[in-house]
Amino acid sequence: MAEDDIYTKDGTVDYRGNPANKKETGTWRACPFILGNECCERLAYYGMSTNLVLYFKNRLNQHSATASKNVSNWSGTCYITPLIGAFLADSYLGRYWTIAVFSIIYAIGMTLLTLSASVPGMKPTCHGAEECHATTLDSAICFLALYLIALGTGGIKPCVSSYGADQFDDTDPVEKEHKSSFFNWFYFSINIGALIASSLLVWIQDNVGWGWGFGIPAVTMAIAVVSFFSGTRLYRNQKAGGSALTRICQVVTASIRKHRVEVPSDKSLLYEINEGESVIKGSRKLDHTNELRCLDKAAVIGESDKVGASANPWRLCTVTQVEELKSILRLLPVWATGIIFSTVYGQMSTLFVLQGQTMNTHVGNSGFKIPPASLSIFDTLSVIFWVPVYDRIIVPVARKLTGHQNGLTQLQRMGVGLFISIFSMVAAAILELIRLKMVRRHNYYELEEIPMTIFWQVPQYFVIGCAEVFYFIGQLEFFYEQAPDAMRSFCSALSLLTVAFGQYLSSLLVTIVTKISTKNGSPGWIPDNLNFGHIDYFYWLLALLSLLNLIAFLIVSMFYTYKRPLGTLR
Repeated sequence: MAEDDIYTKDGTVDYRGNPANKKETGTWRACPFILGNECCERLAYYGMSTNLVLYFKNRLNQHSATASKNVSNWSGTCYITPLIGAFLADSYLGRYWTIAVFSIIYAIGMTLLTLSASVPGMKPTCHGAEECHATTLDSAICFLALYLIALGTGGIKPCVSSYGADQFDDTDPVEKEHKSSFFNWFYFSINIGALIASSLLVWIQDNVGWGWGFGIPAVTMAIAVVSFFSGTRLYRNQKAGGSALTRICQVVTASIRKHRVEVPSDKSLLYEINEGESVIKGSRKLDHTNELRCLDKAAVIGESDKVGASANPWRLCTVTQVEELKSILRLLPVWATGIIFSTVYGQMSTLFVLQGQTMNTHVGNSGFKIPPASLSIFDTLSVIFWVPVYDRIIVPVARKLTGHQNGLTQLQRMGVGLFISIFSMVAAAILELIRLKMVRRHNYYELEEIPMTIFWQVPQYFVIGCAEVFYFIGQLEFFYEQAPDAMRSFCSALSLLTVAFGQYLSSLLVTIVTKISTKNGSPGWIPDNLNFGHIDYFYWLLALLSLLNLIAFLIVSMFYTYKRPLGTLR
């Protein structure tokens, strides 16, 4: 290597110190290690979590409501901890070290969980297949392992997609085009892991044992760690930019202090350092935008303000610092429209399963019964089908029609996903109308499974999978592209929060609907016996909310201002 190469602490080369090294690092040559890490991590996560409620109920001897609540609490934590991982990655550790450290924590948690399900003295004592007793210590070890996993996944979730995208240079047209393709294959790798987990590993847990059922995901997580470290010399790393929270507080404080100051019409009079790189380490400068001009007051140079190295950042901020906060605030309306989509997406694990339980789950004349929850495999298969179709067929065709490098802009792609998601609720509602009509015609009210095959649910799962490919992948790319350079992990964590809020909104809607629809002794829309209910009404409600959400998204998109970076990353 040349003398002017810049080595990071982990031994990787930052090619920006010597452009000749650009050919030796990053791009698709580095991505297989990152995609391998993600595929194995998702296989481990879904393989361990898909059937977790049954482990709590059957092995830890918890009541159904308690088991469900514990799974919900743990799952919610898995979508909160990414904020911790993102803060550390953006501010101090960088994405490489954050992924590395938290992957190891994750692997330790998986190992401990396996031991808690297989080692005498740590695992619950069982007499036969169903009668089990877990001591307080058994449960404590299990939950310690689970929350180590939640912490571990919090450091990986917000960083891996951004780190993969970091391997492509925005200033290189060819690499920028490949970066858009990376997000498609990143989501593809997630679903390959989920497919194996929801089929093979669930079967092993039900038929072989929990020791093997947790042990295989633990081994897979170890492979994920090895995969990530194997690509170390090929990675391109972005510098950590320091505390984003501090910078945001500085802008808010400075603008409040100068609330009486007039913002000059000439943007060149606002404060910015003269150096090529911005005051935020490893970040490009951002061009001034005219929205949220009240925040520009933080960049107005007052008579008592010192500039340059002696500037007080709590009184005077650069234009780039101000625009960094503006970028986050502009993302929030787009972010909010993702909550309804996540609510629709969440029905696969709730109402779709309940609906499937009322239908014929037998395959032909055999005694084999399909677990209703396992139909989510058709969502996974849909994603695996649509990702290559989108990347290899839709993008080239759209590119010719629109002239846009990626075929569709990220906002257009997300809008298509929101539009398609409406039809998943319409399909589910129509199926329920037909099912209830059969119940009324033949008086099947007390029948556990009516003679209507569960495979009629496949279209609604397949449509959601198609919507995912447009919305979730578009969202991943959009939040990466529009995030400030030093806050990309945070924005990825922010996009993950829509899933958590979507689940919360779904619970709130069910609570409200149940309270209103059960007045005057009515069984309501969602009773224990769905043959007396009307979950089709709930599906229609979600379809209506999705339509209104799409309209809101289109309005937000029309007024969205894209960030304008100046120069290149150093």
